[in-house]
Amino acid sequence: MGEFIQLEVEDAVGTIRLDRPPMNALNAQVQEELRAAAAEAAERSDVRGVVLYGGEKVFAAGADIKEMHTMSYTDMVDRSGHLQSAFTAVARIPKPVVAAVTGYALGGGCELAMCADLRVAAEDAKLGQPEILLGIIPGAGGTQRLARLVGPAKAKDLIFTGRMVDAAEALSIGLVDRVVPAADVYRIARDWAAQFAAGPAVALRAAKAAVDRGVETDLDSGLEIERLQFAGLFATLDKKTGFESFIAHGPGKATFAGQ
Repeated sequence: MGEFIQLEVEDAVGTIRLDRPPMNALNAQVQEELRAAAAEAAERSDVRGVVLYGGEKVFAAGADIKEMHTMSYTDMVDRSGHLQSAFTAVARIPKPVVAAVTGYALGGGCELAMCADLRVAAEDAKLGQPEILLGIIPGAGGTQRLARLVGPAKAKDLIFTGRMVDAAEALSIGLVDRVVPAADVYRIARDWAAQFAAGPAVALRAAKAAVDRGVETDLDSGLEIERLQFAGLFATLDKKTGFESFIAHGPGKATFAGQ
């Protein structure tokens, strides 16, 4: 894979591992390596669930400030689309994705965590969008994904003030979904992803698409998205397997081919 981003696959779980010490700063190279790792995780049939992980000490403390300091308006006009699309590639992995958040998830790190479907955070984790303290605003999805997760008022509080929140507050406002001891973060995140190893991959992809696309539109349009995804699954082998297993053995006993 890349110099700073690795996709490690074991037992149907793909871990997208950030490894740019000391703080996993998200420079342009890391962004492009994230895009490549997300594309590979999306395409590989042996990957059924994905974990985003920065290691035991830090998830990602944000952008590479030294790199951004030298950039002009025209530089960022050229770069900002690539920045957003790299993160969007992670958000659009058509499989269950969980962020295992240790240490700091700030700025771009918080934005990356929000690209996951679920966030497991260490008890001592700190999250936030401190870009305002640099005289700018979040640019990798922070103003949009944060407002969708926690609501506009709480998002504005975090973005306007640039303050960090601890794991307990992050849980209370819905920015993270579980808070666990730091030593258990990766294991618990990986266990969550691993439960989909023998799951109905096509149905999971459809469910993710229906939710993600549906929340961005009105109810009637969302229901139509759901209807089309729902009906399409009746053409899959997994639907046949699931129904036959239910009739013969009851719920929850099917082994799916992911087709």
